[in-house]
Amino acid sequence: MALELVLCKKRMCWTNFEGLKMGSQWLRASRGCLSILLALLAFTPLLQAQTYPDKPVKLIVSLAPGGGVDYFGRLIAPKLSEIIGQPVVVENRPGGATNIAADFVAHAAPDGHTLLLSSVTTYAINSSLFKTLSYDPVKDFSPIGLAATFQFLLVCNADFPVDSVAKFVSYAKANPKKISFGSSGPGSPHQLTMELFAKRANIDLVHVPYKGAGPAVLDLISGQIPVMFLDVATALPHIKSGRIRALASASLKRSELLPATPTISESGFANFEASSWLGMVAPAKTPQPVIQKLNSALNRILADPEVISRLSGAGAEPTPGTPQAFAAYQASELQKWGEIIKSSNITPD
Repeated sequence: MALELVLCKKRMCWTNFEGLKMGSQWLRASRGCLSILLALLAFTPLLQAQTYPDKPVKLIVSLAPGGGVDYFGRLIAPKLSEIIGQPVVVENRPGGATNIAADFVAHAAPDGHTLLLSSVTTYAINSSLFKTLSYDPVKDFSPIGLAATFQFLLVCNADFPVDSVAKFVSYAKANPKKISFGSSGPGSPHQLTMELFAKRANIDLVHVPYKGAGPAVLDLISGQIPVMFLDVATALPHIKSGRIRALASASLKRSELLPATPTISESGFANFEASSWLGMVAPAKTPQPVIQKLNSALNRILADPEVISRLSGAGAEPTPGTPQAFAAYQASELQKWGEIIKSSNITPD
């Protein structure tokens, strides 16, 4: 009986030893598999970048055909297609003050095959203008690059009795709440730029919103409204015809198309700067190697002499840079326009 007990204990010890040995081997094998899995996960984004894109890319444009955003999208799409080796299809999704397009891309697959080309309205205005949004302009997107800036001009009707920023400010102070200005709609860059200038100049103006810049320009020409901010491309033909007059540029440097027109900064309001701008983003969590590949392609396009020339002719300037620089610029614009919207009690209605 004692001998059997001893033999039984030996067998149990041997069994436990073998179990421990097998368990140790399993643990080492599991660790090895885990290491391989982690290595594969780390390698996946690089692999995605190497194979990206493997199907056509949609470039979602937030405004209707014919405008500045659409013009830029159709200018760069064939060049982007040539660089990345897949068709780039421009798809307009206008409406909702660019929110329809932004929502679509924010909820698209984060694989780099759906991109958004939109303006300051999407990235820096709407989050302060609307009480609720179906997307977050920062958290729901991966920045690719700031693409272009469109210069604004302070313009007036040809019969308006001022020919400089200083005279406009003096006239406005002598006639508080009697001078109206137009815009393409509530919360538009046109309105916000004038609100920013009015605060800097300490003048009180009356805002008249229109459904688009076109109707506002018609009333500016006819004298129904005396002043507004307009992009160079829209204003230039009417300036050349003598129907409206350019008082100053809202950029920090003069427009190459109107070199004799001073900047607002030169006219007594140092460092005043406002513009409409475009940026390209992908859905959040798009792999960084894919973002870097797209950023590199975008910067190549923005350095193309043909693109530079055509943008210059439209009063725009290419703005190549890194995704990080775009994110920093967006943050500064969010703060600037958010403060103006809040202090001026601007609503989308």
